[in-house]
Amino acid sequence: MLSIIFKSPADILVELGRRANSARLALGWTRRTLAEKSGVPESTIKRFEYTGQIGTAALVDIAIALDMFDGFEELFAPKPVQTIAVITAKKRQRGRL
Repeated sequence: MLSIIFKSPADILVELGRRANSARLALGWTRRTLAEKSGVPESTIKRFEYTGQIGTAALVDIAIALDMFDGFEELFAPKPVQTIAVITAKKRQRGRL
């Protein structure tokens, strides 16, 4: 799992691009091959691999093409509901929820 504790959003994006690049190379694919399989232009793939900048739809298309979509299902998943006992047992600090 990607740790974000001491990383800026820009650092996280760059890391995602690097991981996509590594996954592509592990498959022995060129950017052109990934572009054909994902429907994402080569120039977009290159920019993503270097800078991490990419649109959401293109990111999903690339993840599916690289067979790396599993992690997306956990992104923004609802958190488990807490019981009343757990909620009331927490001590509130002044000015905090």
